[in-house]
Order: sequence, then structure tokens, then C-alpha cells
Amino acid sequence: MQVRKLMILANQYCFIFLASCDWTVLNDSHSRSAACQLTGTDQCGSKHNIQMKENSVLSLQTYPFTSRSHKEKKRIKELGPDRPNLQIQQQSNNRGRAYTRGFTTTSYGKWSWLTGCDVSHAFFCFPCLLFQSPGTETPWATTGVRDLKHLSEKCKRHESSRSHLDNAMRLQIFGKVSLAEQLGENYRIGIRRHNEEVIKNRHILSRIIDCVKFCGAFELALHGHDERESSDDPGIFRGLVDFVASLDGVLKEHLEKFKGTSKIMQDELLECMLSVAKEHIIKEAQNSDFLSIQVDETTEIATQCQFVLVLRYIDAKSNVQERFFEFIPLHSATADSIAAALKERLAVILPENQKSKLISQSYDGASVMRRSTAGVQRKIQDVYPNAHYIHCYAHELSLIMQQATSHIPKVRIFFSDLEGFASFFSRSPKRTDVLDKVVAQRLPNSSDVRWNFHSCAINTVFEYREDLICCFETIQDSGDFDLITIREARAFAMLLEDQDFKFFLQLFHNIMPHVDLLYTKLQKKDIDSDHIKKSIQQFQQDIKKIRNSLHSLVDQSSAGGSQVKRRRSLSPEVHKRIAAEVCDTILRHTMERFSFTNHLVSATLLQGDKFEQFKITFPEDALSRTLKAYPVLNGSKLKTELSLIYCKEDFRGCYGAVDLLQLFMENNLEVVFSETVTLLKILITTPTTTTEAKRCFSTLKRIKTFLRNNMNQEMLNALAMLSMEKKLVTEMTDFNQKVIEKFASQNGEQRAEFLFK
Repeated sequence: MQVRKLMILANQYCFIFLASCDWTVLNDSHSRSAACQLTGTDQCGSKHNIQMKENSVLSLQTYPFTSRSHKEKKRIKELGPDRPNLQIQQQSNNRGRAYTRGFTTTSYGKWSWLTGCDVSHAFFCFPCLLFQSPGTETPWATTGVRDLKHLSEKCKRHESSRSHLDNAMRLQIFGKVSLAEQLGENYRIGIRRHNEEVIKNRHILSRIIDCVKFCGAFELALHGHDERESSDDPGIFRGLVDFVASLDGVLKEHLEKFKGTSKIMQDELLECMLSVAKEHIIKEAQNSDFLSIQVDETTEIATQCQFVLVLRYIDAKSNVQERFFEFIPLHSATADSIAAALKERLAVILPENQKSKLISQSYDGASVMRRSTAGVQRKIQDVYPNAHYIHCYAHELSLIMQQATSHIPKVRIFFSDLEGFASFFSRSPKRTDVLDKVVAQRLPNSSDVRWNFHSCAINTVFEYREDLICCFETIQDSGDFDLITIREARAFAMLLEDQDFKFFLQLFHNIMPHVDLLYTKLQKKDIDSDHIKKSIQQFQQDIKKIRNSLHSLVDQSSAGGSQVKRRRSLSPEVHKRIAAEVCDTILRHTMERFSFTNHLVSATLLQGDKFEQFKITFPEDALSRTLKAYPVLNGSKLKTELSLIYCKEDFRGCYGAVDLLQLFMENNLEVVFSETVTLLKILITTPTTTTEAKRCFSTLKRIKTFLRNNMNQEMLNALAMLSMEKKLVTEMTDFNQKVIEKFASQNGEQRAEFLFK
């Protein structure tokens, strides 16, 4: 007890010292800052640091507002009243009944001028505390108001007092031109002229922004080789600005006096445009219910390792959006470096209280990404527990076809021969000229990195086989080609007549259209897990049909055998066995790689063709896995809603989660089926491919090539944003104005010509 009393006395003496201190000697900010941090004890005796804010009551009482510098006064005005959570509780008795009154922070919302002191636990009036004009009420400016009884009436009465109105007016006009000057005619004329000039300057800057947007949207180089006034090659941007000036007299007049189209200004505008677009995307993502990310990595033309971040969410209009966010340079493509960069970006997009919104992360399946213990997906899920990993389905389809066409020697040889056709013609313009005259169709170059594999090459060779034979015969008969070319043309002509080659060409010509169809569906932005599951089932059924009809394919191939045989052909039985192995490989890998397990099983809950079956036997296992994967769902309510949906025949016609969600929204059923709508949003937000990321790399390649590889990372991201999100930029009606505001605020007073008074 003795120690406690001593601590209380020490605290009181410390406060008395602060109040009686001669603050006139503390004229420098360093001394005042040091004096505002003291160690003492509160009224309960617990030790703490009193770290006064500049706008706190204690700071303003110890060092009055009127004694501070103009810069400090402006800062205090910007900070506004300090609003701590006061520990005030009062007991009162009314007609024999006891009442307890306590402080609530809602009082600050009712009275904008109200401030509080967490040392004396009292209310003050912020304007009266600052200025204390004659007649200011002492309790509101000096001692504080501690009695909570009839506080609302006291605030209303004080707010209506003359002294409060005077102090409030002085605070409002502080830092501005005096009222007398503002009422003067010359001042108002000056303001009007300034604002007219600002309107003109903003119009000019908006036209320049439009030119930058145009170059970005069409991936055109802004800078020329020589941007001097007398240059014949000033660049596309300067040429475009001059063209717009020929149609806009205001811009033309401005350019005659001052260009304002330098490289520095272009870069600053691009930076502002990138910032505005990013802020809009972040706002949309934060307002959405759920968010998913798509990430992919590549090495671009400057041998710089870049990975792209794409955000997927449902916007306020219930539309699925896949937004490009940023290209991020990497010094090493390790799991730690990629995860660290991702976490840094995600911290900007999602605040701490929205971490549960991230429900999915999609990659291409590389080991550095997918490893369950030390991969990127594991490191991200440690911070964002709901971010389930998705292997890109389009990449899975590519792996399936690679497996089906590479592990069988005869099939691998077939595709090697197929690649030779395009290679033969691409090595010589004379050969290509004969191809154009005879076949009138170019052969596409086959590439293992293309997800639709050799489909285009197979279809072209199959459809134009006879014409290609004529083309090779023309080359053989012509005397304009060397012996090597003639020998290769003869070999290719014999290959097109080969029985084995024709059989495999026919086989894959039947298979590839179904691969192309599934590949096209997997590229759609608004596709969901339910839709994909049905598409995969249809793909499996189509491959099974081909497998079941192999006997007719073999018979057809045997009946159409050629008389020319370059080598011993395989027997029909071997053809049938190899074709069956190809189909079985595709089916087996499709079943393994596209299996809907763990969190993906949630898609089966809303698969329309199973509603009748679920009506009889409810999918308890799928529901339990779904609830485990997404704790945000209310299990009992979701089960009730799903049971009702399964019983209603009206819902069985919906094809996919997107259609079902639109049905609920159009009929205002989102409140009735709230948990089902939440599950639908989860399914739709979950990405199934990283196709959008691949498209971003195509844009990256074009931008880097056109700009001759000499831009910094911010400029690269800005141009990529203008190209890939040109629809977003166009739909933002106030985009130019936001860019101008950000551009004008960068250098403060130096750009006052863009700021209204």
C-alpha cells in the first residue's frame, strides 16, 4: 500500500510539473517532443509511458496552440480532435433506483468538435481549447466536463453559444485568406481567373492522357529515336499528340508555347495511370466476397525472370473479373523468393481482417509451386489458410496429350514426322512459294508448349493431304531446286502415302477436335468447377466412342491402302492395339488429373444433372468436405437450402454455377438461399486455369519488343495495365480526372495550375 501511494503521488507531481513548466524555453520541436514523453503511473498505480500526441488535450494545455509555429498549427488542424476511449463510469440514484452511466465512443460521432483527455478523463471542446476567445466557457476549454448526466443537452447548449461559434469559425478559416480579402472583388476575380486556367490546363492534360492511353491500349512505343522539335522521327506518342492538336485548338495553342510531352512527363503520367487502375482493382477486390489469385512465371526478352499476378473475383454487378495486377521481377525463381513477393503484394490487396477472403491459388504445376511441404502454395496457405491450391486444368490437358503421344514409340515417330512438314517449307521462300500456289494453305508450326498441341498441324495435313502430295511432286519435277530439296520432297510424298502415317493421321484427326473443344472451354473466364466437371465427362464419353469404333477405323484404313510402300506397314491388329492404348492413356490420365477431390468435391453439390439423385440420397460426404474446406459456410442452413433445391424441378435445368447464381440474383433469392449463394460465389471465384496469366505474357512480349527493351518496371506494368485492362480504363468515366488529381498532387505547389481554389 505504501508503494502504491508513493506511485500515485509521483504521478500527481509529474502532472503538476507539466502544468507549471515554463514552456517558453521549449521553443524547438525537439525539446517539446522530449517533454511530451514522460514515464509515470496512472491513477490505479500501474506504470506506463505518457506519450502525448500533438493534438491531445494534455499537449495543448501544456503548450498552448497560440504559442506554436504556423507549421505546427496547420498540422494540429489536419490531425483534428484527439478521441481516446475514456474510462468514465458514474453511479446515480433516481427515485430509489441505481443507474450506472458509462462513456461510449459514439459520442464523438454525434459532436465533431468533441475531444477527450485520457489523463483527466474529461470532455473538451477542440476549437475552444485551441483559441479560447473571450467568453469561452471554462469547463469546455480548461477544466473539462466529467459529468455524464444530461451530456447531450450540455453539448447542444455549448454548440449554440457565441464563443463556441467564434472559435469554430476561427478554426475553419485558419490557414486561409481572411474573410475580408475573400469578400474583396480583386480576390474573387483572381480566383475565377485561376480556376478558368485550371479548367484549360486540365483539358490539355486530359488530351495528353488520352494519347498515352491509346498507345498503351494498342501496345505502341511512346518514345521515338529522336524527340527533338526538328526530328523526322519523334515517335508515335508525339505524332499522335500533334495529330490531336490539329483537331483541338486549345491543345494546339498550348503546344505552340510549351510542349509538355517530354519523356519525364510521359513516365509520370504512366505512373499515375497505373496507380489509379490499381486502386480501382484493389477496391473491387476488397469489396468482393472472395478472391483468388493466378500466378505464372516466364523469362522475357531481356532475360529477366518475371512472374505475373492476376486477381479473380466477382464484382458488384455479379460479373466474374480476372484482372491483371502486376508483373513482378524475380532475381531467383525459388519458392522462398516467389512466396515472399506474393505475400508482399497480397498484404497490399487484402488487409489483415480480410485474409479469409483468399480462397484459391492457381499455378502451372511446377514442383517449386505445387510441393505440399516447401512449395509456394504451402507457404501462402500458412498465411492464408483458406487459399486452396489449384493445378491449372489447361496445363493438365497439355500433360495428358503429351503423355498419350510420347510414351508409345510409333506415335512419337508419327508426330516427329508431322513436325517435318512445316520445317521443310519454313527453310526456303522458294518452297513456300510452291506451297502457296499449289495448296494455298500454310502449315502451322507445331510446338510442345501450345496447349492444343499439334491439332492445327494434324487438321491441315489431313484436309490437304492430296494437295501436299501434288506440291511435293511439283518440287521434284521442277528444275529450280537443289538435289537435297528434291530428295526431301520425295521422302515427304512417300510419307503421305504411307499406310501407318495415314492411319495415325486419321486417328488423331478424330481425337483432336474433342481436345480442342475442351481446351477452348478451359480458357473461358466465366467457367466454374461444375461446368468443367460436365465438360470433362463429355470429353471422356467422346474418347470412349472413338475407342469403341476403332474396328471401323482400322477397316477403313486397310481398305484404302496405297500401292506405294516405303517400308513394311503395321498389321491392322497392331494399329488397333496402339489406337486403343492411346485412347486408354487419355482416359486414364483424364480421370486421374481431373479428379474432383478435397475442396473441389464441393462442385458436385450443385451439379444439376445429379439433383434428382441427391433428392433420394443426400451427398453427406461432399457436404462435410465442403464445410471442412470453407469454414465460412453455415452447415445446417446450407444443408436445408440444398435439400430444398434438390426437391424443386425448376433448378434442374441450370447448367453451371454461373447460371444458378444469376437465377438467384434475378429473382432476389440471394437472402433466402444465402449459404447456397456463398457456395456459388466460392465455386465461381475459384480459378481452374492460368490462361489469363499466359495471355499477360503474350502482351509482355509485344510491349518489350516494341519498346526496344529500354523501360523500367513501373513503365512496363503501366503499359501492360493499359493494354490488358483497356476495357476497365474505358469504363471508368472519371479515369482521366483521377489521373489528373494524382498527377497534380505529386509536387504540391509546383503543380498548382492543375488545382482549383
